[in-house]
Amino acid sequence: MKILLLGEYSNVHATLAEGLRALGHEVTVISNGDFWKNYPRDIDVSRKPGRWGGLRLLVRLYSLLPKMRGYDVVQLINPMFFELQAERMFFFYNYLRRHNKRMFLGAFGMDWYWVHTCTYEKPLRYSDFNIGNEVRNNADAVKERKDWLGSAKERLNKFIANDCDGIITGLYEYHVCYAPVFPNKTTFIPYPIKPQAGTTITSNDKLRLFIGISKGRSEYKGTDIMLKAAEDIVKKYPERAELLKAEGVPFCEYEKMMNGSDAILDQLYSYTPSMNPLLAMSKGIICVGGGEPENYEILNEKVLKPIINVLPNYDSVFEELEQLVLRPERIQQLKQQSIDYINKHHDYLKVARKYEALYTKKGRN
Repeated sequence: MKILLLGEYSNVHATLAEGLRALGHEVTVISNGDFWKNYPRDIDVSRKPGRWGGLRLLVRLYSLLPKMRGYDVVQLINPMFFELQAERMFFFYNYLRRHNKRMFLGAFGMDWYWVHTCTYEKPLRYSDFNIGNEVRNNADAVKERKDWLGSAKERLNKFIANDCDGIITGLYEYHVCYAPVFPNKTTFIPYPIKPQAGTTITSNDKLRLFIGISKGRSEYKGTDIMLKAAEDIVKKYPERAELLKAEGVPFCEYEKMMNGSDAILDQLYSYTPSMNPLLAMSKGIICVGGGEPENYEILNEKVLKPIINVLPNYDSVFEELEQLVLRPERIQQLKQQSIDYINKHHDYLKVARKYEALYTKKGRN
């Protein structure tokens, strides 16, 4: 098949492309590299800063239109698959729809169904937008609600979701937002991770903790709470624990900084590990974050449960980290289980075969 992957979130499309190519498909990735993270892509459509940045990008995208036609499959990372105003995106989606065979929407991150469902219906005990029945009102949550609710982004998301041939959810959280609305066109497929060849389990003299910090989104993702708990653990056990922080660095540097860690702290309000902690797990690094029962249930996993699940509060994070410090004998087993978990559920070739089966099965509605 000839496949076009548009947009990028945390290396999902770049990794999927590798898997699909290994299966013999012709794949093109067009993206902005997910901003500063700078993930690989075949055609770069990043937006330059300044008042003319949008116009330059628009001109470039118009010039690329001939390269965005004639595909068997086009997959969008998000309704906002280019860095343009939502009003302009209708043209590009309609063009892609007319000139290609099948269209798929990725439910991999921020969109109207995620924002609206977590704000009003609250099927999750906690999320980026709610804690129990309470709506979160931190600055980022407020901003995202303003951007997506009652806006052109909402209209665009609903239009694409209703029109496309299939919707692919990458995490349990996103699945519960889309599947009830589109039961016949929503498919859950785990995120693709390229296994680390020759990974060996190492041990450090101290528990080596790692945390990535996205500038301006610390409170929204719970990084502020996780960071404080980790810092307090290091203060309490300076001879037994240490902390490394990566802030706003490109992906290649982030990955180098992560290597050799024992545990990664990521996404306090998540039920499931996302791409960065999944990558860490493939390296034998323990994920401290989202490992709720629903995560294992959607994968039908009964045995491998290597994620150290934490509730969205300081005490839970501190207590779980303290248990790692005080019971270091657990570390080797959790590391090995992390590798086994990735190989079983997230291997990029296994995931690519699931996409291949979906692309083949789904025809235009």
